Amino acid sequence: MLPQVGRAIPTSPWELVLTSSRETKFVLAILVLFSIASWYFIVLKWWQFRRMRAHADRFMTEIEKAARLEDAYHAAMRLPSSPYNRLLREGIHFFSQLRPGSLKERADAVTVPAVALTPTQLEALRMVLAKEVAAERDAAARFIPWLATFGSVSPLLGLLGTVLGVMDAFIGIAVGGSGNIGAVAPGVAEALVTTVAGLAVAVPSVMAYNLFVNRLGLFAGELEGFAQEIIGTMAREGRL
Repeated sequence: MLPQVGRAIPTSPWELVLTSSRETKFVLAILVLFSIASWYFIVLKWWQFRRMRAHADRFMTEIEKAARLEDAYHAAMRLPSSPYNRLLREGIHFFSQLRPGSLKERADAVTVPAVALTPTQLEALRMVLAKEVAAERDAAARFIPWLATFGSVSPLLGLLGTVLGVMDAFIGIAVGGSGNIGAVAPGVAEALVTTVAGLAVAVPSVMAYNLFVNRLGLFAGELEGFAQEIIGTMAREGRL
C-alpha cells in the first residue's frame, strides 16, 4: 500500500490496526474472538481443576477416617458431589445389586459372607468402575481440545492475513510505480500485525493446553487408583 498525500504514516502498532485494510481488520476480528474464547476456557478449566483438587483432598481426608467400606460410603455421600464420591457411589450401587444387603453384613474374623462374587461378576464390577472413570475423565477434558485448536489455527490465520497484506502492498507499489522503502514499509508492517496477533493467541493457548492435559492425566490416574482401592477394600473385608 502506498502512503497517500495528506495521510499520516502509522508510527505505532495501534495506528497500523486503525489504518489497516478491511481484510486485515477481518482477520484481526476473528483472532480477537479466538483470544476471548481461549482465555475463557483457560480460566474455566483452571477453576474446575482447582475445585476438583480441593474436593479430592477433602474426600480423601474423610475416607481415611472411615473404618469400613459402608462408613466410607456414608461419609462420602455427605460431601459435595465430586468425581471421587460419584465413582464410589457407582461401585457400591453395582456391588449392592450383585449382593443385595451385603453392606449391612458385619464381616469379622469369625463371620464371613458365604457367597462371593463369581469371576464374571468381579470383572463386571471392574468394567463399571472403568466406565465411570472414563466418563469422569471425558467430563474433565471438556473444552481442552478447543485450546489445541486455537493454538494451531491462530498462527495460520495470522499468516493468511500477512499474505493478504503483502499482496495488497505489492499491488499498491505496482499501481503507484514506486518501490522505495517509504512506499513498501507501511504495507509490510500492516501485514505483519496479523502474524503478531496470531502468535499472541496461540502461545497462551498451547501452554494452557499442555498444562491441562498433564493435569488431566494425573486426575485420571488418581481415579483409576481409587477404583482399584475400592476393589481391594472389598476383598480385604471379605466381600468379594
